[in-house]
Amino acid sequence: MEYEFDTDPARIPRDAVWAWLSTEAYWGRTRSRADVDAQLDSAWRVVGVYHPETGRLVGFARAVSDGVTFAYLADVFVVDGHRGQGVGSRIVRTMIDEGPGAHFRWVLFTRDAHEVYRRFGFAEPDETAMVRPASSS
Repeated sequence: MEYEFDTDPARIPRDAVWAWLSTEAYWGRTRSRADVDAQLDSAWRVVGVYHPETGRLVGFARAVSDGVTFAYLADVFVVDGHRGQGVGSRIVRTMIDEGPGAHFRWVLFTRDAHEVYRRFGFAEPDETAMVRPASSS
């Protein structure tokens, strides 16, 4: 199946992104709808993946960046029924290798997809990286 990959933020169906993040994503369930909308509004770049016949969103990613040297990859997902067909890898390739941030330093957080991201050059942080965890209050 030939999916359509598009980086137009105006085309992203916010209801579909919200529905997936708020019910399926272990990392997204604590956000409110207003939070997700604010993140979409301020995203540096987005990638939407659309079914060729129905036009429905089947995959998504967003990035935050300074636009010069650094970017954070977030909220990468592929809906059930479309996984295992290379959609996730193509989302990441479209976002980081085929976009304006191809030479940036990219970071991301994942609990369970380390091997997927290693294929794109991601590795555990080096001695220059530190992370301040979110506060619980």
